[in-house]
Parts: sequence; structure tokens; C-alpha cells
Amino acid sequence: MTASLPAPGRAYVELAGVGKTYRRGAHETRALERVDLTIRDGEFLAIVGPSGCGKSTLLRLVAGLIAATSGDVRVDGRRVDRPQTNVGIVFQSPVLLDWRTALDNVLIQVELRSLDPRKYRDRALRLLEQIGLAEFADRYPYELSGGMRQRVAIARALIHDAPLLLMDEPFGALDALTREQMRVDLEALWLDAHKTVLFITHSIDEAVLLADRVVVMSPRPARIERIIDVDLPRPRGLDARRASAFARASDAITDIFLARGVLHGARPTSPESPT
Repeated sequence: MTASLPAPGRAYVELAGVGKTYRRGAHETRALERVDLTIRDGEFLAIVGPSGCGKSTLLRLVAGLIAATSGDVRVDGRRVDRPQTNVGIVFQSPVLLDWRTALDNVLIQVELRSLDPRKYRDRALRLLEQIGLAEFADRYPYELSGGMRQRVAIARALIHDAPLLLMDEPFGALDALTREQMRVDLEALWLDAHKTVLFITHSIDEAVLLADRVVVMSPRPARIERIIDVDLPRPRGLDARRASAFARASDAITDIFLARGVLHGARPTSPESPT
């Protein structure tokens, strides 16, 4: 059954002419150059590009963890000039505290905000149930698999109900089967919560299967090569790869990386094609 989703709304994240140059002594590294991008309220936007192209830099600029060298970054109409507090962030490593249970690792987010964790306990338990960890709430990180630990990190990012979720290669360290299930579970969470999501990935498949739009980045200094709309009904589930819309979007991204030399090797010749 196809989910009925509200159309993404107003501009929520805006980058205008954004550049970032890292300087170390006399050495300069241009990570981003002249990036213009708008993410709409409630949109799931993925950014895909080659390793080291500046994808994570872009996310950190939106989070306010680093400052842009040039241009303007705005979230909810306000210029980003300091670390943002009204966001949830998930990194590639779950960064859990070994001496706290899964439930307490989720609740640490509210404790750090000087909120009463007792008032968020029921919400934390519901989030753990949504991600399939209800019976593991009292387990410690060493008792959880890699995929379970990353689920806890996602619940922690959602506990304070921030409108913006920033995800930097959150499934990158997981095995292929776990990664696929996490993708399905993340979509289900997003369909339920309708957060604005900025999702960084190296995986073309993952970007297409999750996002409303995919931003394709060039090699460093990163610029936006193209923004591709993904016309796949939701929920996308495990069989979405069979859809022609998936093939079209994936092929379009692959062709960009082939043209740029990020990927090498011609497509296989079909039996019907002349040799």
C-alpha cells in the first residue's frame, strides 16, 4: 500500500554560495565551493558523492559545528553562527557510553539538555520499541550488535523531538543485510515522524531508496553536479529495487560519476547490443 504523504513545505535549510576552506599553516584544502541548496520542511534529502568530497563538511556546517568560509547557512530562517541545539545528529559510529544501558544511552540526550529524564522515559521506551529493541532496553552496549547500537543512536537523536535530523553515513560500518534492514526501519520512523532529514552516504542505492531528492556532489572541491527527484512510492520496502524509477535514478547518478571519473569502466554490453 502506498503511503499518503504531505508535500514537503517551506524552505527549512538554506545554503547560499557556501564555501569551506580548511587551512593548516600554509596549506589550504578547499572542501566546498559555491554550494546553493534548499531543503524543504519535512523532506528526506540524501547527499551522495565520492569519499573526501566534502559531504560531511556540509552536514557540519548545517549543524553549526564549523563555520563557512564564504556564503550563508540558515536553518528555519535563522543564520547558523553557532552549534545548533534543535537538531538530532547520528554519526557513523554510535558513540554509546559503555556503562549505561540502551535506555539510559537514549535518555542522556535529555539529561545533557538539563531536562528531567523521568518525563522522557516513556517516549524513550516507545522509540526503542519502534526500532525493534523493546526487550533490549536494559542491555549494555557490549551486549548489542553493531546494528542494535546504531538503532540506539538513532533513538537518542529523536528523543527530544527535534525537527531536523542530520545523519552522516549512519550505516557505513554495518554489514549489507543489517544495512538493508536499517534502511527500511529508518524510512518507517521518518514516515511516522515526518522530520526534515539530511542524510549523507556513499551508497547510490541507499540514497535513491531513502530520499525524496538526491544531491550528487562532484569531487573536491565539492559542487552540486545535479539534484535528482526520486519518483518511488512509499513505503519502499525491500522490493523497491525492482521498480523502473529506481533504475532510472541509480543509472543517472552512476552516469554522472562515470563522466567525472569517480567510477571507471563501461557498462556491460547487453546481448542485443552490437559489438
